[in-house]
Amino acid sequence: MNSNISRRTFLKQSALLGTGMVASAGGLNAFSANTRVSQPFQTIISNGLIYTGDGSEPIRGDLGIKDGKIAALGRLGSYADHIIDAKGMVISPGFIDIHTHTDTKLLQCPEGDSRIYQGITTDAGGNCGGSPFPDGPYDSAASFFDALRQNRIGINYCSFTGQGSIRSAVIGEWNAPATAAQIEEMKQLLDIQLEQGSRGLSCGLEYAPGAYASREELVELLKVVAKHDGLFAIHMRNEDDRVEEAIAEAISMSFEAGVRLQISHLKAQNPNNWHKGPAMLDLIEKARRDGLDIAFDRYPYIAFSTGLTTFIPLDGRQGSNDDIISRLKDKTTSAEFGKYAESRFARLGGAQNVVISSCSSPENKEAYMGKNLEECARIAGKSEWEFVRDLLIDEKLAPDIVAFAMSEDNVRMFLSHPLAMPASDGSVYSPQGPLSLTIPHPRSYGTFPRFLGKYCRDGKLMDLSQAIKKVSSLPASRLGLKDRGLLVPGYRADIVVFDQAAIIDKATFENPHRFPEGIHHIWVNGEHTLKDGLHTGTLAGMVL
Repeated sequence: MNSNISRRTFLKQSALLGTGMVASAGGLNAFSANTRVSQPFQTIISNGLIYTGDGSEPIRGDLGIKDGKIAALGRLGSYADHIIDAKGMVISPGFIDIHTHTDTKLLQCPEGDSRIYQGITTDAGGNCGGSPFPDGPYDSAASFFDALRQNRIGINYCSFTGQGSIRSAVIGEWNAPATAAQIEEMKQLLDIQLEQGSRGLSCGLEYAPGAYASREELVELLKVVAKHDGLFAIHMRNEDDRVEEAIAEAISMSFEAGVRLQISHLKAQNPNNWHKGPAMLDLIEKARRDGLDIAFDRYPYIAFSTGLTTFIPLDGRQGSNDDIISRLKDKTTSAEFGKYAESRFARLGGAQNVVISSCSSPENKEAYMGKNLEECARIAGKSEWEFVRDLLIDEKLAPDIVAFAMSEDNVRMFLSHPLAMPASDGSVYSPQGPLSLTIPHPRSYGTFPRFLGKYCRDGKLMDLSQAIKKVSSLPASRLGLKDRGLLVPGYRADIVVFDQAAIIDKATFENPHRFPEGIHHIWVNGEHTLKDGLHTGTLAGMVL
């Protein structure tokens, strides 16, 4: 899909509807209040400022929904079962989050609380090299997608196949070179997932076991993705001291395989690398000029989130959890790990910049969750590495962290770039139930309202037309979603109605389980899912 749809194309598509009362952005004024329809709509959203999602100027008018699709734009009168007055508000395509880790959590919270309340109507999961298939808990994309359909979901969902998950299924968790036969087996396994509807391949080359893959192994897998016209989404091998080399590697592999490239959560991490932002963009722009189909995403925060195991060297993360814990308990190995961890603390600007965001045991939650490593070590009466080591052992490697390591200037520079789009790198959470029991990064609740409110409205980063394109048609085009991301007759009715003056995130690092403000209505596949700011209980999402 070409997200830069022209007004001429828009007019043609509108005319194809055949009702005689559809208006394009350019032709809206030709339609009067006396326009009549041949049959009623199910819903008319009236009197709003319509942003079609292509980056063009908004139009004022009505939008009609019928049979789950956008049926018309124009002066549509009152011929509908339901009329929603959107006077003074924006009518926008539903927001599409190209980089999430929603996945199996959507089975725990099918309403998609932290997603739908921020205007997200479509999540793309399976990122950073990890997907729920084919290496458990589901043996294939088809079986996971079937589980979502049977459970029913409140948002649309699609998924990449994790390269780490593919490697784990064939080779395991060890740092071992793949044989020719194993590469062929991985290619066949990936081909099956893509045939079953996976949108492409994701890598997490800072994580085990995906990081153990050779360039040859990766390129061979990428050729399979290219055959399907899928997308290669890469969490690069390095995002700090060697970030420029990592970008060059991703670009080189993509050129060799002939695959489209999406750089995930582009960042220059740690203060000594903040100056590299312009050079990173130069590399991306040059690749684009040289013919690579490339773009990137970025969350609008200065902190990242990952597992506490990031403070174990990559080779130390081989094997099962028991293998890793055994190394942590070994005095010699633990001392080696400690040197690595201390160097990481220093590069991050100190252990006070790292916050424990999730623990399992009630005692550890009470004592440490929400506190930084410097505080935690003081409470435990240990060095910072000793605290990290003992918590990893006690919690069986499960704790997560939030770390403050990026600059506000780079956030603005990356988000404003024409090839950029906001993405949360988050997941489904809820203020109630099991998904409320940790302190996750606030991006899971606030990414899109924060982008539109803090950065675009208050920070004047770009006009609203361009901002809405970045959250709708641009990610839709990257994911190959043919009938979403634009307010065009015949497209699926994924729609957000919000107050441009009021939309803002409310989730904070201290209190992340808070919904944003300013979003009044949401339709998913034509079904009214958020009404007057409250979830209707409708589960109209689809697996895409």
